[in-house]
Amino acid sequence: MSMITASVWVPRGVAAAFPTKYDVDERELERISNLTKLQLNDAKDDLEGFKRGAHTKEAENEDSDMEGDRVRLSQSQTDADDDLKEYDLEHYDSDEEAKEGETMPMFGNAQSLAYHESNADDPYITMQENREGDDGEREELQILTTDNLVVAAKVEDEVPYLEVYVYEDEADNLYVHHDIMLPAIPLCVEWLDLPVGQNLGTIDKDSRGNYVAVGTMEPDIELWDLDTIDSMYPNAILGQGAHDDPLDPAQELKKKKRKKSKKVNDEYHVDAVLALAASRQHRNLLASSSADKTIKLWDLNTTKCAKSYSHHTDKVCSIAWHPKETTVLLSGSYDQTVVVADMRTPDVKAPTWVVESDVETVMWDPHDSNYFYVTTENGVLHMNDIRNAPAVPDAAKAVWMLQAHDQSISSIDVNRVIPGFLATGSSDKDVKLWNVQPTGPSMVVSRNVGVGKVFSTQFAPDPEVAFRLAVAGSKGALQVWDTSTNAGVRRAFASQTSKANGDSNKERIIGVQEDSSDDEEEGGPEPGGLDGPSENGWESMDDDGT
Repeated sequence: MSMITASVWVPRGVAAAFPTKYDVDERELERISNLTKLQLNDAKDDLEGFKRGAHTKEAENEDSDMEGDRVRLSQSQTDADDDLKEYDLEHYDSDEEAKEGETMPMFGNAQSLAYHESNADDPYITMQENREGDDGEREELQILTTDNLVVAAKVEDEVPYLEVYVYEDEADNLYVHHDIMLPAIPLCVEWLDLPVGQNLGTIDKDSRGNYVAVGTMEPDIELWDLDTIDSMYPNAILGQGAHDDPLDPAQELKKKKRKKSKKVNDEYHVDAVLALAASRQHRNLLASSSADKTIKLWDLNTTKCAKSYSHHTDKVCSIAWHPKETTVLLSGSYDQTVVVADMRTPDVKAPTWVVESDVETVMWDPHDSNYFYVTTENGVLHMNDIRNAPAVPDAAKAVWMLQAHDQSISSIDVNRVIPGFLATGSSDKDVKLWNVQPTGPSMVVSRNVGVGKVFSTQFAPDPEVAFRLAVAGSKGALQVWDTSTNAGVRRAFASQTSKANGDSNKERIIGVQEDSSDDEEEGGPEPGGLDGPSENGWESMDDDGT
């Protein structure tokens, strides 16, 4: 099994040109040694318990077999001794006494020894220093200022990890740069530009970083430095696990057996973290929502929970900060409600909208912050106006509603550079691009890009690559679609695509070639994937001839 549950872009010029490698120090080596000893002792205890529970008859048979082996071994040893007598190995290392008048040199024939000032001149030293190899590895890890990173939350063969891709737009290249192992299945990721972790007091408030926050099936949120590869521990943990010392091997074993508190509280989550949202205005604030029905507001400077909110009666699956009102947070829940709350006034009743089924995602319109979008389990896309907040939730009316997909809409993104350009992804395996006008939305193109059920659709954040859409899903593959190469998109957004590849009749979809057993189970690759679109794999405005 392989799938990507979430992804996020990293803007250009943010990543370090040459990421640093995590060094294992003496303390870490000692921890690994102590942890190995503890695990070995546990294995010995288990083995002793197994032996004590063995049947007596089996033990007697084993003893009888061992006695026979010893007899045969003794006979074999006697025969071997007889064969070796003729070589007199007992006196093999005995030196002959020097005859009278002769001297015994300390180092034998030292005159034949040769000395080389450099190891490179010694023909017997074949393991020469490979500086060219080190330079080549350093060059392979280099990230250019024109490169984008894409961080994907992935599960493969029940192993959870983050996969960090480098996207080179000019070279049409997408490759895995490094990965980060995780303790549990990841559900959401969010990019952070604020340094977090140790020595926070020495970091300037205006300093920038390249970090990612990860929410998993566990209640803790982990913060990782994307500019460090082969790292073994997160830079910080938000939650109950922050009190554990990662270098204490005893706690490493105990926490696997310990059941964390399931009682909802104001300090940390007690169930899976479903969504994360970083404030771009107040960079030290990170909001999280959980299956424990609460929303937590974290201060990244202290890695502590600043406030907890309970606006919903079921799992809170999606959250988003207002683009201008920096203290207003939009949230959607499986209780079929959407709430717009001012985080400064947690006790004030917040405006609430009711939808027809469980909420999947919520998002503000970055070009007009009076509007927000809601997608639901039934495949319905809503657009709401915050100025028309209902007096009671059941009286809520959307600006417009649209049956956008046949199944749940698991992802949505509004292009931050191109007004009205919207993308949705669904469990029906289709990605749809929309042109949203004041009169309502119109579909530009619908396409199956071969990632299985779509879990993530994200437009690139930089103006130079604004038309690039990262798509990922249940097959564990990530594709970057240059939507400006689609004829329907070029017509719908002609003014923005005037400098795009307008002369090309072939659409660009860049992906990493991966082996997937899902192709065999589901009867081959999806139409529109790396093998190219099939006749019925997609449709666009170009097909209408309009």
